[in-house]
Amino acid sequence: MGHTTEGAADLLADLEARGLVHDTTDRAELAAALAAGPITLYHGIDPSADSLHIGNFVGVLMLRRFQDAGHRVVVLVGGSTGMVGDPGGRSEERNLLDEQALATNVAGIRGQLERLVDFDRADGAELVNNYDWTRNVGVLEFLRDVGKHATVNQMVARDSVKSRMASEHGISYTEFSYMLLQAFDYWWLHENKGVTLQIGGSDQWGNIAQGVDLIRRRSRSAVHALTWPLITRADGQKFGKSVDGAVWLDPERTLPYEFHQYWLNTADADVERFLLQLTLVPLDRVREVMATHAEAPEQRQAQRVLADEVTALVHGPEEVTRANLARAVLFGGETPTGESLDALRGIVPETTVTADAVQGDLLELLVATGLAKSKGDARRSLADNAYAVNGVKLDGRDQLVADDVIEGRVLLLQKGKKTRHLVHVDPS
Repeated sequence: MGHTTEGAADLLADLEARGLVHDTTDRAELAAALAAGPITLYHGIDPSADSLHIGNFVGVLMLRRFQDAGHRVVVLVGGSTGMVGDPGGRSEERNLLDEQALATNVAGIRGQLERLVDFDRADGAELVNNYDWTRNVGVLEFLRDVGKHATVNQMVARDSVKSRMASEHGISYTEFSYMLLQAFDYWWLHENKGVTLQIGGSDQWGNIAQGVDLIRRRSRSAVHALTWPLITRADGQKFGKSVDGAVWLDPERTLPYEFHQYWLNTADADVERFLLQLTLVPLDRVREVMATHAEAPEQRQAQRVLADEVTALVHGPEEVTRANLARAVLFGGETPTGESLDALRGIVPETTVTADAVQGDLLELLVATGLAKSKGDARRSLADNAYAVNGVKLDGRDQLVADDVIEGRVLLLQKGKKTRHLVHVDPS
């Protein structure tokens, strides 16, 4: 998509309507810069893990919004700043990463970014690592070219520093210097990549403003900053966490089905805000979805749209289909098909057995699949009618038959309401 003046105006208005603008440098000047022609902007990502998590997602999606409006985006992976650590949002010093760990993490992050931001088109996104331009900068050079343009008074006034200075752990000089390194990044990208806008979460405002100030003092240029509010949950729980920990974009860390389920479980109090801030659904469509949702909140229509949209962005539409098929079997009471049982692979435990084993001793099969501790346990549970095959209670049956095997290759055993086991049938 090419840049248009109308598109630039629409972008800023759209961001504001979605609640995605917390602070900006002069808004009128930023709007004029966006309207005048495509700009180059950047957003920095902390490479502390080999996967992004959904706390990073809003920032990457912001880059996508700017790219879709015709602007050029630069994604900075903080190889050097990752070795130092940002004090913002932390109560104590974090562990620093070595070069090998950082390289591994950057490689993992790149693959996920490519699903969300276009690197391949003519004016495609660019991934940069600040270690490339900071590793050879000497301390005297840094103090002369960066340090002399910042006052300690200004630095200690930043919220991220003040909160750490007031804590029992204090703040190390290493982390205190973080904002100067980030300011240097903005200056370097401005000089070498033509970057004139840095975006980030509201907790980054002090660091970003430090860069704007450095560029003004050192390069005599006016550049811009924009932050969005930190994503929160109405219940006060930390956004991006599930009962099992962080919700990752890496399908190996968080299964696409679990990812989809996370969004389905969004509270009514949060769902409209998440639709606005974490999807590309047009504003008028969000209003339609919320109007439908209000008529029958128990159907969770808004949560379904949210889960489908975010999962499609991160994992692709195929995983949305799989997640919905799996959910229909697990929670919707739908009769399983071969396709829907295939969608359960990796979600529920599974075992491969021979056709003879399926139609042989049912007690042995129940023990082999872990649905009974022993044949005696299986016999008692059968007497209590605790087992089902493909969603249908066995009702006294003590043997499976060929018709229980869907498409001649798979069936789903269940004990009680929640314990399931997928059985694949090897025809050989």
